[in-house]
Amino acid sequence: MAYSRHLETKTLDTMLEIYCHDKHGSQSGELCAECAGLSQYARQRIEKCFYGDRKPVCSKCRKHCYKKDMRESIKQVMRYSGPKMLWHSPLLSLRYFYRKRFKSKVD
Repeated sequence: MAYSRHLETKTLDTMLEIYCHDKHGSQSGELCAECAGLSQYARQRIEKCFYGDRKPVCSKCRKHCYKKDMRESIKQVMRYSGPKMLWHSPLLSLRYFYRKRFKSKVD
């Protein structure tokens, strides 16, 4: 897996853990069945990204590959977990913001 896709996956995992723990009461490092399904789906989408190794962050992508219901679910997770990421994983958050701002130029 390319570095940008690896970071996207790590960011996704952290955001889902925060969301699932707070909303569904899961234990640290574990996901409920619903969040595990969303994680598996999102990982498949990241791995099969149209842009390959030049993958932008999903929020800046012009070609949405998520089904509508899954896209809404992941947006809900990101809206909730995004602000909390700075406390849970500051380095990962800074890398994400950098990639979103400077590395998400797609032709």
